[in-house]
Amino acid sequence: MSLNLGDFVRFVDENIEGYVTRIIDKDTIGVTDANDFEIPVLASKVTLVHGDIPDDNTVVSNRPNAAVPVAEFKKEGVYLALVADQHSAAVAHFHLVNETSFQLLASMTTEKGGQYKGEFAAAIPANSTKRIFSANMGDIQLWPKFNIEVLFSSPSDIEPPAPLVYKKHLKGKDLSVSKVEIALLKQKGWLIRLDEPEPLIDAQKLKDSFFNRH
Repeated sequence: MSLNLGDFVRFVDENIEGYVTRIIDKDTIGVTDANDFEIPVLASKVTLVHGDIPDDNTVVSNRPNAAVPVAEFKKEGVYLALVADQHSAAVAHFHLVNETSFQLLASMTTEKGGQYKGEFAAAIPANSTKRIFSANMGDIQLWPKFNIEVLFSSPSDIEPPAPLVYKKHLKGKDLSVSKVEIALLKQKGWLIRLDEPEPLIDAQKLKDSFFNRH
């Protein structure tokens, strides 16, 4: 049985229930009970009571989204969102948030200690989100490096932007800003924009700067 962070489980041999808040190794998990006490236990010694319906992260859909009139087409707004699990603040969930009118073809690979793991690959329709990764909030210094790649697609007569590539090892300072309301997720969290607009270049200031150095 495959267990994920945030799953609600019951111990087989004891009258204990709780949420999976840590994946210790391939055989052992940490379960936090109603008293906020994390208990290490063999994964084979718990049963899944209920959990979130998993996203279809294994197959990339080729079903086109409906064409959007050019005047209403939104070209920007791709974010990496981090929110706490609704049942356990110890678990962090990462989502790709697509506020654009494009369909996104996205993949995510993690890297830790020179080892790589494909975590996610799927299509993300316009104005929707997909969970791509989960981690223990207290283990932020142990989180792997993220490698996220995004392609843009649309049946509308719109030129897609260049593919996005985001490679970063998130640290505590990245979460030092205030949480914001994330409308598509209906909860507060941290947002990292992936499609930052190109900075506008002031030609006159650039010219002045060049000549002032001589």
